[in-house]
Amino acid sequence: MPIEALAYEPAEDPLFGTVHITLDHEAGTLTVSGDGLPRVEIRRSAGTPAESHVPIGTRAPECLVLSVDGVDENLRPAKGFLTRRSYRVAAGSAVRGNGYLLVPDSLGTSRLLRDGRRLGLFTSTGDGKVSAEWEEAEGGARPEPHDATVGYGLAAAFGTGAEPMWKLTLNALLELWP
Repeated sequence: MPIEALAYEPAEDPLFGTVHITLDHEAGTLTVSGDGLPRVEIRRSAGTPAESHVPIGTRAPECLVLSVDGVDENLRPAKGFLTRRSYRVAAGSAVRGNGYLLVPDSLGTSRLLRDGRRLGLFTSTGDGKVSAEWEEAEGGARPEPHDATVGYGLAAAFGTGAEPMWKLTLNALLELWP
């Protein structure tokens, strides 16, 4: 079933309240917003064909733009192939100096790190619905509103989780079988 433009039931975040997420797979747009949260937008370049297995439509970094409150930030999704780590998504802020990494750690979840410190665990099935479980980061740091919207945006745009390496390898080999 193709993903269409939908306004989803808002996520109720335990720290940040209501988080609104809108994903339009065909148009290649995603927005995340909420009270007291910076607005995050991820856009796929016009003319870029939509891949059905990626909610935003592509993992090609040159075809994607991430902006937080109107300021463009770096966005570098990995290609996603034989290992869970190959499904990671890196984002960075030249303005704030934060480096984010969303990396699968199970079949359905991905952990969000800021500057190498784990902030929380995200779950998304790729249909725009996202949930987060926050942790207290090393040194007592707590997640901030910027962390929340970037995390929700990355999870909604690329989904969370990945198969274990042995299964990904087996699937790749089976696709080569005549």
